[in-house]
Amino acid sequence: MKIACLHSAHSNIAVFETAARQLGLADGTLLHEVQPQWLALAEQAGGLTADIEYGVRMALLQLAQQADAVMLTCSTLGPAVPGAAQASAVPLLRVDAALAAQAVEHGGRVLALCAVETTLQPTLALFSAAASGSGARVEVRLVPGAWALFKAGDGEGYLEAIADAASAAYAEGFSLVVLAQASMAGASERVSNGPPPLSSPVAGLARAVAELSRRR
Repeated sequence: MKIACLHSAHSNIAVFETAARQLGLADGTLLHEVQPQWLALAEQAGGLTADIEYGVRMALLQLAQQADAVMLTCSTLGPAVPGAAQASAVPLLRVDAALAAQAVEHGGRVLALCAVETTLQPTLALFSAAASGSGARVEVRLVPGAWALFKAGDGEGYLEAIADAASAAYAEGFSLVVLAQASMAGASERVSNGPPPLSSPVAGLARAVAELSRRR
């Protein structure tokens, strides 16, 4: 089994390898491709444009030639997946889709935290669709200043800012906090005043494995 991951940040390679080990996947299961230009272009444009979406779809389809499934790990670029999936013989998945489904299954007040402003709209659309009919009430918020820390290479400060925002949300009364971007996953273990915030790498990879098993 080979699952290709299209990342927008090199640091996500380690994040997904950790998730793969947690799921008991064999070494070498994941194939990593890093193309940071698409997120950079989306940030410059203020969101996902048609040209950026086309470029991401082509990158996904190229990876589909090399793997049994392809996972897009960038939440900002996630809306490119459905169009590419229609032209692919193998499953193409957005990493946060499984996360959204998991987050709303027990209802309650759910807060999805984002670090990048361009992730807010696609995350809200995805989680709102997942929450429809579930009884969950979903909100999406930006963690101020977090992305600047990430881009400056301050990984510790980045995760601390996210953990602080999650802790504040639990103090505010939210039932569950969700870390919408894969790069945020390490903040989960730093939150102690509520359920560990859900993150996308394990949920996304588990969905990919389940999809491949179903197709077999």
